[in-house]
Amino acid sequence: MNRTVFYILIALFISCKSEKQKAITLEEDVAYLASDSLQGRETGTEYELKAATYVKERMEGIGLAPKGNAGTYFQTFTFKPKTDPHAQIEYVNGHSTLTGTNVIGYLDNQAEKTVIIGAHYDHLGMGGEGSLYTDGEAIHNGADDNASGVGILLQLAERLKDTLKGSNYLFMAFSGEEMGLLGSNYFTKNPTIDLPKASYMLNMDMVGRLRDANTLSISGTGTARIWNQVLNATNTDFKLVLSESGVGPSDHTSFYLQNIPALHLFTGQHSDYHKPSDDSEKLNYEGMRMIEDYIIRIISELDDDGKLAFRTTKNESEDVPRFKVALGVMPDYLYDGKGMRIDGVTEGRPADAAGLQKGDVVIQMGDSLVTDMMSYMRALSVFEEGNTTKVVVDRKGEKVSAQIKF
Repeated sequence: MNRTVFYILIALFISCKSEKQKAITLEEDVAYLASDSLQGRETGTEYELKAATYVKERMEGIGLAPKGNAGTYFQTFTFKPKTDPHAQIEYVNGHSTLTGTNVIGYLDNQAEKTVIIGAHYDHLGMGGEGSLYTDGEAIHNGADDNASGVGILLQLAERLKDTLKGSNYLFMAFSGEEMGLLGSNYFTKNPTIDLPKASYMLNMDMVGRLRDANTLSISGTGTARIWNQVLNATNTDFKLVLSESGVGPSDHTSFYLQNIPALHLFTGQHSDYHKPSDDSEKLNYEGMRMIEDYIIRIISELDDDGKLAFRTTKNESEDVPRFKVALGVMPDYLYDGKGMRIDGVTEGRPADAAGLQKGDVVIQMGDSLVTDMMSYMRALSVFEEGNTTKVVVDRKGEKVSAQIKF
């Protein structure tokens, strides 16, 4: 081999190696998962499998070991679909109509405890059940819900490899969340690890829309005694809105029900929720990196600790009243002041007809004072279709009354 050829080969080798090691960015992960080519990643479709293959290849490239079934990254589950999103579901052996796929990777540090990090990657496909879009079929890309969570999950896997050796790490991209927490529910009943060794679970669902106030909602803080202390001690960037309940409409619930301490991180709902307009260019990537850094600090704080002791919490969903009517607003779930702040008004519904606006804070409905979300729901639950009542809102410091007809 002459010297010129030798140097060419060396240059090609270095070039290929450099290309192979090129880091894939958070923006690139989200852009692909929320692209039109994946047609909304509906569970049980070929587009879900395309998304699953992408996540699998990313996990493989990072160096995670496969922890699905039969030495693969995939764990499949079969089910009969229900029409109620986020409802629990019964699995049917041999009589299912659809197949979903969890994607699971593992970092084995030979530790005595395992940290589970999860995010669902499925969404609503072309709309249908669960969609808030009323103009027919359209691709629901689900950038915030929940390509945002999967994007952070993959970045965390990159950063935790070869660092923080006090735990093993299981990274899970769930499917079937939108149809009823199917993938996480299935995994907890058919685990591919020794589940009793799980110290805690972190769930990221809709973490892409951090607002100017840097408000971050974390649910499940009552599932371990130490959570409040750790979350506050490691917080340098956020206004935290903490909730104790381990039960909620996302995949952490499945782990809580198996007596595993679990948190759900969430940056709030918005007017693009469950609509085709939830696109990748609308995400706050700087905010997502702040959340990623925060999670690293949380994990680091607990790295030398033993397995967290589980605590049961009150199921706040059991106290939610049933409604016969709707006001036609989107509540601001991150608001922690007095009353219920409106984050969006649906055109053509009672609130819109009465002139209520985004940013209004409902402080009275009928004879009932509204001090928080629960009192708002209790006040709303007494009305039936055809009823009228007075609503009082705080609009930029001024009390404004409106007549509502349901």
